[in-house]
Amino acid sequence: MVATDEGHTLAGWTGCALAAIGAATAGLGIIGWRPGIWLGPALLALAALLTWALHLAGWGKPPGPRLRGQRPIGVRDLTASGGHADCVGCRLAGRGARTVASR
Repeated sequence: MVATDEGHTLAGWTGCALAAIGAATAGLGIIGWRPGIWLGPALLALAALLTWALHLAGWGKPPGPRLRGQRPIGVRDLTASGGHADCVGCRLAGRGARTVASR
């Protein structure tokens, strides 16, 4: 059986958790905790970079349908080194290419 499970990856959950902490820290900075003004945005930038690095390492999967064996969060995507079709993150890293249909 094939099903879509967008974002259920180690890269997605790690980036989301760190971004939530960064946003909360920035919010504390706005209401008066001065270190939060700089620490919050730094954590947000770190979340983006960490998510991208994990995706490129195979812990993020391409969008769309996946087989049942590829759906669990702890399953690494072994095709990540070649890049995912239509993936901006992979293209920024110099991997993969656009498909003809997306041009």
